[in-house]
Amino acid sequence: MVNVDDEKDEKTSKSGYAYTPGLKIKRNTKVVKVRRLPIRGEVLAETGDRVSFDDIVAKTSVPGDPTFVKGSMILGVEPEELLQYMVKKENDPVKENEVLAKYDALFGLIKKRVCSPIDGVMESFSGLTGQIIVRGNPKPVAINAYIPGKITEVRPEEGVTIETMATFIQGIFGIGGESHGKLKVLVKSPEETLTDEGISEEEKGCIVVGGSDITFETLEKAVKMGVNGIVAGGIDHSCLVKFIGGEIGVAITGEEDIPLTLIITEGFGKMAMSRKTFELLRRFEGETVCINGATQIRAGVIRPEIVIPHQEEFSGSSELEISEGIVPGTPVRIIAEPHFGAIGVVTLLPVELKDIETESHVRVLNVKLEDGKMVQVPRANIEIIEE
Repeated sequence: MVNVDDEKDEKTSKSGYAYTPGLKIKRNTKVVKVRRLPIRGEVLAETGDRVSFDDIVAKTSVPGDPTFVKGSMILGVEPEELLQYMVKKENDPVKENEVLAKYDALFGLIKKRVCSPIDGVMESFSGLTGQIIVRGNPKPVAINAYIPGKITEVRPEEGVTIETMATFIQGIFGIGGESHGKLKVLVKSPEETLTDEGISEEEKGCIVVGGSDITFETLEKAVKMGVNGIVAGGIDHSCLVKFIGGEIGVAITGEEDIPLTLIITEGFGKMAMSRKTFELLRRFEGETVCINGATQIRAGVIRPEIVIPHQEEFSGSSELEISEGIVPGTPVRIIAEPHFGAIGVVTLLPVELKDIETESHVRVLNVKLEDGKMVQVPRANIEIIEE
């Protein structure tokens, strides 16, 4: 990448554009969520119903886990003899420590018992292996609405579709699952670090917003104060690993055993939050927002998200520009060094190929960064910020 000092003499393509997937930052958009049960069950809502964050829209029961008991070994009999000593039949309900099979000999001097290790159902036993299978009681599963809105479709025994108008912001990375709470901005600027001193008991149940980064002490204090979620521009990798107790997995995040949801909007390290993102969050301070830290950066990309339901009207839209690809005026984020994480606006799309540091000949574009600096970037090194 090279700095661009003068753009006046560069040839540009008025019709040229590039398609680059990127993060969405929508001031006003329709958010659609499908809430589906893991297995068939009962749908509790109807088309046209209005629902809130915690309203249960569907429920079911998931079969419990099986537990294997070495029945014939405990009784001291051959596997094929197990049947004659069984007390319980298949599908009989059982309690923990209840007798499943018994063996008495020598006028009651020898007494052997096979007891259930759990509450559940005596599912089956085998005359080949001598094992008894006890399955735990079904586990209830309830699916809430997650976002407030209107039920637009009901899928019998499966789930529902919910729609709402909202501000929608995607992050780069997140951990923790779905949560919601009152939005509170705890810093004065997107460049400011959120420290533990900025969090108090008043933030209990809230989604708090930091600036350029957060410390491990901040995360610890947030957990102690009962904060539901944190949104920040960046975080140090070592801090994140220390907080979750291990390295970040390569699969989808969101299932971590942590007491809050964390969303990073820009990347790892100290990185100022995009000013547009920061201003949108500050605009809706005090509103109840929904967040989800689930992230998958490989095939089937899933981004962490912030959903702010509202009824405000906004003028202007860049939907047309985004659908046409990158054009002058398109907001972008640079995703490679030396300007990794920087936010800017495309100003020119030169026609000719350019030489870069790797000695490759590539198509480039000119970007005006938020601080006013002009840089020239390979088109492959940016992603669109959809607004």
